[in-house]
Amino acid sequence: MSENRTKARHRRRRTALIVGVPLALSAAGVMAYGAAFGVFGEDAGPRASAATVPASATTVPAWAATAPAWATDVADGFASVDALGQKGTYGGRDGRIVTVKTLADLEKYATAPEPYVIVVAAAITMNPVGKEIKVTSDKTIVGAGTSGHIVGGGFFLGQGVHNVIIRNLTIRDAYQGVWNDKEHDFDAVQMDGAHHVWIDHNDLRNMADGLIDVRKDSTYVTVSWNRLSNDNKAFGIGWTTNVVTDITIHHNWIRETEQRNPSTDNAAHAHLYNNHLQDDPGTAITSSYGNYARGATRMLLENSYFQGVNNPVIKDATASIVQKGNTFVGTRGRNESGGTAFDPKAYYGYTLDGTADVPGLLKSGAGPRGSVGTPSSAATTAAAAATLTVAKDGSGQYRTVQAAVDAVPANTPSRVVISVKPGTYRETVKVPANKPHVTIQGAGSSRKDTVIVYGNAAGMQKPDGSGTYGTPGSATVSVQSDDSQVRNLTVTNDFDEASHQDIANQAVALLTSADRIVLDGVIVNGDQDTLELETAAKDKPGRVHVTNSYITGNVDFVFGRATVVIDKSVITLKKRWNGTSAGYITAPSTPANRKGILINRSTVNGDVPAGSFFLGRNWHPGGDTTVDPQATVRNSTLSSAIKATPWTDMGGFSWKDDRFAEYRNTGPGSGTASGDRPQLTDAQAAEQEVADWLGGWNPTAA
Repeated sequence: MSENRTKARHRRRRTALIVGVPLALSAAGVMAYGAAFGVFGEDAGPRASAATVPASATTVPAWAATAPAWATDVADGFASVDALGQKGTYGGRDGRIVTVKTLADLEKYATAPEPYVIVVAAAITMNPVGKEIKVTSDKTIVGAGTSGHIVGGGFFLGQGVHNVIIRNLTIRDAYQGVWNDKEHDFDAVQMDGAHHVWIDHNDLRNMADGLIDVRKDSTYVTVSWNRLSNDNKAFGIGWTTNVVTDITIHHNWIRETEQRNPSTDNAAHAHLYNNHLQDDPGTAITSSYGNYARGATRMLLENSYFQGVNNPVIKDATASIVQKGNTFVGTRGRNESGGTAFDPKAYYGYTLDGTADVPGLLKSGAGPRGSVGTPSSAATTAAAAATLTVAKDGSGQYRTVQAAVDAVPANTPSRVVISVKPGTYRETVKVPANKPHVTIQGAGSSRKDTVIVYGNAAGMQKPDGSGTYGTPGSATVSVQSDDSQVRNLTVTNDFDEASHQDIANQAVALLTSADRIVLDGVIVNGDQDTLELETAAKDKPGRVHVTNSYITGNVDFVFGRATVVIDKSVITLKKRWNGTSAGYITAPSTPANRKGILINRSTVNGDVPAGSFFLGRNWHPGGDTTVDPQATVRNSTLSSAIKATPWTDMGGFSWKDDRFAEYRNTGPGSGTASGDRPQLTDAQAAEQEVADWLGGWNPTAA
């Protein structure tokens, strides 16, 4: 996740570098600015520091000159608004990047008068417990991937402190054993009179009081993409009679918190959108209320998802709440609205995600990300990755894709991109298991420009006389290495079934048998068994994310035991070799207690007769009774080709004994719930999102 964040109105293009600033840094300890860390505000000038850097802190990493995106990112929402003499919120981007691993170093830089980007690269324990570091203005405090933890304390932003970013951190475990603690004011982040603050992609949990407090007229605050959990009080706003606070709260996953989710007191403008509030049943924590508007608060609450929450939306008689597009699943008690709110677009631009997508987006995208705060962030990875070029005409380093794969070093820890120039490459390609982090990517403007094609089938004899290929061996492209990708090209198996009815005609175009595989912007063409999705072994994981792609076939053409998400893609049904139309899209062979095939937000079409195709059937390879095939098709558009009873048996096993379901599909091929057409409930669907399938893996950060 992706993550959907609009650009602030004041943001400058990172490519507009200041003339005269060197692109490389000559030595550690020398101040760099401008080109390395973004462009200054309109009335700001370069600022440098002669502060001594201790041995335990690393200053100006070698990769800083590449301007990592996370060091120059700026806030959206109300934190992006130019006000109070501050031009949006960009934190410490005008200062040095320092990496800290001790409390002393963290406090030294967080309280300094100069701007800093402070990278927290270890678990730092506060001493004494409950300590809140008094952060000064112009700071970015960011976790290094998922390793930046603040344990037993947090941060305090006092009167007038401004332009602060707190990002990608886990702040946790100041809890003192008293659930509704009135004695220990140990927050993760507390603001008293601060302005222009961005709190983004953090994991905040198990503190003694609240997780976030925005108090004493703090304003121009944005809180986005955080996980808030396991606490009595999640998020309090206000505690003043003045009506001045402007705050944006979006894409936060607030789970297992009892109160203040958030509680908003006398906020001039509170814009809450695309948040997920979740209270799990049967736990020791029970929500007392969700979003609460008090006093003179004006709140706009949009496209948020409430799951199992008591009193999900409440307001005082004097407060205003306008609700738009929210979803409530398993909630009870007060759900209120009334009064007038405001138009956030008068202050900043933003884009809403669909409410049904919110749980999945936040499960995969909220909280710290491995790509932020580290040299392997998207910008630096792209610059550092080795690129091998392939061109049929000899203008690249290699003439065939397989030759480029063969040149990739074994067990490389960093990504290697094989850029394939437009053309048709008639060859088979195998990426072996000992070559992870390989991307095969078409270099053309369209996925149609670069085509890898071959025509083997399961029953064909191998040229060396060692037997037939078998189904996996027939693949045109075989990806057997973890963390590998195929992007922006076409993979086809053009085996001629009509001319070879004497042999087994399973003919795979693309095979994956590894974990964390990305197929993005591809066309996969075939007839029977087009796309085979397996794991390295039955007891091994194998997650595959397919997006923005086209898959064609007619019989069992999306199949295997891997855990697969096909999202925002088109599945095209084809007639068989003899012109008849009768087929099956999926044939999962999912191991028990694993996720199978999820088709989400996609379209099923094709020039075939109505009622001629099943969504799938249950494959028990070799009669294996231990597998538990699973396929879910949800939020997709189904053509009339889909049968009214869309699932069927295979190999003597009843599909009803396995796991097949739909949810909120549309189109002429969709249907209502019945014994022959299972539909997920809203509660079941909330547990069958993309993030549930991917199990903590975020393909957008791959």
